Amino acid sequence: VRGDFLYTSRRWRMKRTLCRALCIFLVVLFPLSLMAADYVAEADKRFEQGGLANFKQAIELYQKAIAANPGSYEANWKCARAHREYGDAAKFQKVEGWKDICARYGKEGMRYAQKAAELDPAKPDGYYYYGLNVGVYSDGVSVFTALTEGLKDKTQSNFEKTYEIDKMYKEGGPMIALGRFWAVLPWPMRDRKKSLKYYREYQATEYFADNVEAHVYLGELLIQMGGDKNKAEAKGYLKKAAQSDDPYFSDKAEELLAKLK
Repeated sequence: VRGDFLYTSRRWRMKRTLCRALCIFLVVLFPLSLMAADYVAEADKRFEQGGLANFKQAIELYQKAIAANPGSYEANWKCARAHREYGDAAKFQKVEGWKDICARYGKEGMRYAQKAAELDPAKPDGYYYYGLNVGVYSDGVSVFTALTEGLKDKTQSNFEKTYEIDKMYKEGGPMIALGRFWAVLPWPMRDRKKSLKYYREYQATEYFADNVEAHVYLGELLIQMGGDKNKAEAKGYLKKAAQSDDPYFSDKAEELLAKLK
């Protein structure tokens, strides 16, 4: 009887120890999870407001969320997105040292995007922002440097994975991304026919009509492909883009239109 009592007593103490450990774990975990959620919510507000300062503050808040909860898929992919937007904005606004900014934030953004893809391989966000951050990184260090670092295949596979999961993600973003990817690669990797295929597919969506960026990219590609028919089509897209409120793409459209004169 005494042996049974001791056995039961040990089991009870073990259960009590496990319960205490679980309680301590929950006491630590829940506040951290709540803190991470608060950081993400505040970062989202900053991101939606737009602008260099807000993008940078959003990055810092997403990083705090990740520090509190490293396994947060949402915090990681959104941090990657904010890195891309910050680098892109620095380039478009031609801020001092924008190439260094693109190189640094593009590379960091790739890391967060890869982590997101590892956390949830079934969702498109990590793959998509990995590819876009490679683009930002390339703006900073040059396409050739990015290629020597083996980023061509990684970019292609990430964009193709996004396209496979949901080609309409971010209003057809994977189609534009793949079209641009095949257009800007240096020879002999460049493939303008593949680029045109993705642009034509995007052109058939409801989003094409108001997308100045897509008009400029398609117009540029058609000019490069040559021929009177292609140039005439390009002219129509570029004229519309030149009248837009986007200073970067309106200027780019004007430059391309000058080549048609």
